[in-house]
Amino acid sequence: MLAARTGAAGSQISEDNSKFRKQSGLSSGGKDKSPKKAPENVKDSSLSPCGQSQLRARQLALLREVEMNWYLQLCELSSEHTTAHTTGMPHRNLGKSGLRVSCLGLGTWVTFGGQISDEVAERLMTIAYESGVNLFDTAEVYAAGKAEVILGNIIKKKGWRRSSLVITTKLYWGGKAETERGLSRKHIIEEIVRAMTHVINQGMAMYWGTSRWSAMEIMEAYSVARQFNMIPPVCEQAEYHLFQREKVEVQLPELYHKIGVGAMTWSPLACGIISGKYGNGVPESSRASLKCYQWLKERIVSEEGRKQQNKLKDLSPIAERLGCTLPQLAVAWCLRNEGVSSVLLGSSTPEQLIENLGAIQVLPKMTSHVVNEIDNILRNKPYSKKDYRS
Repeated sequence: MLAARTGAAGSQISEDNSKFRKQSGLSSGGKDKSPKKAPENVKDSSLSPCGQSQLRARQLALLREVEMNWYLQLCELSSEHTTAHTTGMPHRNLGKSGLRVSCLGLGTWVTFGGQISDEVAERLMTIAYESGVNLFDTAEVYAAGKAEVILGNIIKKKGWRRSSLVITTKLYWGGKAETERGLSRKHIIEEIVRAMTHVINQGMAMYWGTSRWSAMEIMEAYSVARQFNMIPPVCEQAEYHLFQREKVEVQLPELYHKIGVGAMTWSPLACGIISGKYGNGVPESSRASLKCYQWLKERIVSEEGRKQQNKLKDLSPIAERLGCTLPQLAVAWCLRNEGVSSVLLGSSTPEQLIENLGAIQVLPKMTSHVVNEIDNILRNKPYSKKDYRS
């Protein structure tokens, strides 16, 4: 799937190997059993938006289980043969498309072709793949194109079935020449929506989405696609973590319910800020110590950065009580949002990746009480117009 963005580019997703799965929306299952009739003297009440979302999610999970059992029966297999069963990695639909992606993906920004060696990159991809991750994200601009090459070489070397993988890439910042960057037809073979439709029709991608687009831009792209009988985007790549919430929690849910655009989020640890490594300054071996990441260092040592570190210290007791690390709590917090299709992890060592993948075990512990505790510490929960009551 290719994605276009403002000053950046979207994501490319490959083949969906679930031929027998219905191509229906993911969080809009059928209606549940009719509620019991309320007493005549009691006014009817409806579920809150959150309750409705949870109800739809449960309905969808039941429907998916029925479909999976039917498919396995058809192929004379059992659930023990499925990747989700053997690895414990949950999978979700990408927006309202039929494409199933692991709820945790592996990103290659900074690391592949830059911060780590090719050998470490292979080790990271192997750990991720064997843990049930099927989503790998890259971009043509990462390491000046080297990240894409390294990722492709590893897949070829490992002999993994291409149909078992979802590869996303992003376009915009290509080469140095004016014709080598942007979203023109010259660069990605007509402008954005028409170009993406052409790419998909040519078999170069299966879906397309956006990255760092505003809600208005995404809606405009969808309208253009519908008006001219072209293919609309299915997801938006957006930054999402404990200190960045507005877009994913307020803007994207409305797009999801209106046009089926899902969220693929990145930087769950805020470029390492939430990892805890910057509690006492900037270590020499950290990303913030690199010359090209001076902006990150400035963010960390700023007054706002110090406030964030204090909030992280207040969150530590919650992590300890749940039996996890602070990074695992942060990743699980992102996953607890049912509007998030997948969270992209960025790790520079196998140990970091294994730790972050452990967030899957923490997800069931993210109760409404725990989430409220976290909100009370962060004090940055965004509110949409629908949240206000007169």
